[in-house]
Amino acid sequence: MLLIHNAQVVFPSSEAPLLGYVAIEGERIIRTGQGPAPAELTGEATEVVDACGATLMPGAIDCHVHFREPGLIHKATMASESRAAAAGGVTSWIDMPNTIPPTTTLEAWEEKNRIAAASAVGNYAFFMGATSDNLGLLRSLPFDRVPGVKLFMGQSTGNMAVEGNGAVEAIFAEVEAPIVVHAEDDTVIAANLQRLRAEFGEELPVSLHSRLRSVEACVRASERAMELASRYGSRLHLAHVSTADECALLDAGPVAGKRITAEVSPHHLWWCSDDYKRRGARIKMNPAVKGPEHRERLRSALVEGRLDMVATDHAPHLPADKAGDLLKAASGSPMVQFSLPAMLTLYDNPAFVARKMAQAPAELFGIRGRGSIAEGYYADLVLVERHDRIVQDSDVLSLCGWTPMAGEHLGWRVLRTWINGAAPEAPGRPLEFA
Repeated sequence: MLLIHNAQVVFPSSEAPLLGYVAIEGERIIRTGQGPAPAELTGEATEVVDACGATLMPGAIDCHVHFREPGLIHKATMASESRAAAAGGVTSWIDMPNTIPPTTTLEAWEEKNRIAAASAVGNYAFFMGATSDNLGLLRSLPFDRVPGVKLFMGQSTGNMAVEGNGAVEAIFAEVEAPIVVHAEDDTVIAANLQRLRAEFGEELPVSLHSRLRSVEACVRASERAMELASRYGSRLHLAHVSTADECALLDAGPVAGKRITAEVSPHHLWWCSDDYKRRGARIKMNPAVKGPEHRERLRSALVEGRLDMVATDHAPHLPADKAGDLLKAASGSPMVQFSLPAMLTLYDNPAFVARKMAQAPAELFGIRGRGSIAEGYYADLVLVERHDRIVQDSDVLSLCGWTPMAGEHLGWRVLRTWINGAAPEAPGRPLEFA
């Protein structure tokens, strides 16, 4: 038995961490409590960890990562990115389908599971990608293992946008699982590009990205997705919301009972369009970071519960891929290693961060036995403490070797991570969904 004691524990219903202990047998938590650990537990334990007052949280669950394998393993692999995730306190992750080949067939999905079982750490799952002609598959997926369907309503990395109103409507009408939507309107983006070229010429600076992928592009696509979800009673989840206008469309409150939910990514909470001057293409991602007023509204909307959870949209590219102008520099940034310390720094409230990065993702996608420090749950845990530091590219474990957080101050760090009750060297397990 493993006993972690003298910790400030984030219990499921606590508004702040409380002094307590956690006892683990095998993969699962068998006992928790407040105050000092009872003598009988101390005597029975084969391993005792004195947390020395550090904060013990449920491991973060990142429901939006791009680990690039298969097909793009020069950028990242499941082995490299899952270890970066574990170092950052992320114990479970769900990967997106825009790999090569795209995850739009059962065979491609099974191959990803095989790769993860052989090489990755952390608990894993894979979204199935929607196409214009795979509706039959989407209706019959094993949704105890597949968390949902990813629908690109707008082009992004991987060119997986579903074309045709009929195909999009059929997905909303017939897919019962969560439909995770990348919401940007290509028509608006094309018109924006034409205007920018008329104003600035062919060589467009990266700092114009938020004008290219504008507020209007996001809002128009999100409104359409929400209208379809309301019409058909679909279970809709909006990925990486980036505007105050979209927040105004969303209901506040807890996840339970919602049919339309939304996530926000750390980069939209941390940076705004003013930061292109110092960060450049490092913070170029789709959808774009917007003006400071949007960033402030996103921060408050997460507290209100209009935004339900935090997910990174971790998307590694090699440094050479990020070179060039607006249309050449790749969109996407690696974030999974620093997301938990960044959110703790921004909100300085471990109980709140645990709700948004562990409990809410587990509840939203119906992840069995994870997301809380509770008896009977898997022992996915992270020990963190306040610690001032400046992030460097040399800290990065992701294969790409850089982070948009380089040069930024963090006020928290990860001391130790446990996945299924063990150090994160052993293979993880496939996530199971209710």
